[in-house]
Amino acid sequence: MNNKKQNYLGPLIIIGVLFFVFGFVTWVNGTLIAFFKKAFNLDNTSSLLVTFAFFISYTVMAIPSSEILKKIGFKKGMAVGLGIMAIGTLTFVPAAKMASYVLFLVGLFVIGIGLTLLQTASNPYVTILGDRESAAQRISIMGIANKIAGILSQKLLGGLLLASSTVSVAVSSETELDKVTVPYLILTGVLIVLAILIMLSKGLPEVSEEQEGDTSEKSEKTSIWAFPNLVLGLVTLFSYVGLEVISGDTIISYGISLGFPESEAKDFGQFTLWSMLVGYVLGIVLIPKYVSQQTWLKLSSLLGVVITLVALFTTGYTSVLSIALLGLSNAIMWPAIWPLAINGLGKFTKLGSALLVMMIAGGAILPLVYGKLADTIGAQSAYGLLIPLYLYIAYYATWGHKKTNW
Repeated sequence: MNNKKQNYLGPLIIIGVLFFVFGFVTWVNGTLIAFFKKAFNLDNTSSLLVTFAFFISYTVMAIPSSEILKKIGFKKGMAVGLGIMAIGTLTFVPAAKMASYVLFLVGLFVIGIGLTLLQTASNPYVTILGDRESAAQRISIMGIANKIAGILSQKLLGGLLLASSTVSVAVSSETELDKVTVPYLILTGVLIVLAILIMLSKGLPEVSEEQEGDTSEKSEKTSIWAFPNLVLGLVTLFSYVGLEVISGDTIISYGISLGFPESEAKDFGQFTLWSMLVGYVLGIVLIPKYVSQQTWLKLSSLLGVVITLVALFTTGYTSVLSIALLGLSNAIMWPAIWPLAINGLGKFTKLGSALLVMMIAGGAILPLVYGKLADTIGAQSAYGLLIPLYLYIAYYATWGHKKTNW
């Protein structure tokens, strides 16, 4: 048993590095939103096209990724995903030179496409590299690597891009955009090196169809839409991703709207990630020994409602820190929702999983709804959008996942 675990250490380190990459490129979006908002003089809705361009790629690529991996294998798929991401990060260089917001969005979309392929290929390894009983623990550890990377990306790029709040819009458009060139060139180089290392690695086994998921379970149902737990789960995952992106990626701009200087507000996104880290650690310790995943999901969503109400009816640091504390509510939602949604799908498991990945579109669409509300009724009041989302997740955790028939 010990030898087996030691044999898994190398591959798990590789997958951990990839989850670090996921976090670095995903959680920097909050910094980019505030940066582009200043540089291009954008309103809230336009600046949140950053999250739309990035996350809509998951919906576009979810099913194609599965087909690509069937043809080229999971290991090559990860390398190709890293290569596509490198093309996206490299696009930031001409985008900065041309001062083109549209080209930046194209670059983010390409990064998202590569990331979708990379995640689709790497996620199964977290399950197969060790006992299935401890898979949830490994998922939490990967989540910790993801959030630490996000903290570092916001610290590094936030310090570079949002270090000053005294620059005029005219100067920003011509000079400020050049700040992204060097870090994104470095990031491009790192992604290319990682792609080469993945291809040369001999420690990663190829994932077989049987290992991807249990599809042997029998079901009399003839349509995937005949499973209420999945259909309601799709809406739940859509809601969860949307509220996680809103709470994580708008907090810097929200802080600026409250009057905090950019040099201070740039660190607010890190507070959200730190609270998510606490949530992951609590999940590792408490689930399933002391509390079930669905109970945690219910309690987390109700906690999210309470924290959002505090954010809505307070001011200054209290309100900002309340938004950051939502990271604690959001931390374990993904691994809690997923098994409830695909439970009992049988031969529809793969299709159900692909549809769930497509629901990452919540991170593309719901932030735009928040942005429109923020432009109309104010950034603080717009957070009221989170309350019905959390309440729906609470419904799913309590009753929705139990429905087996319409």
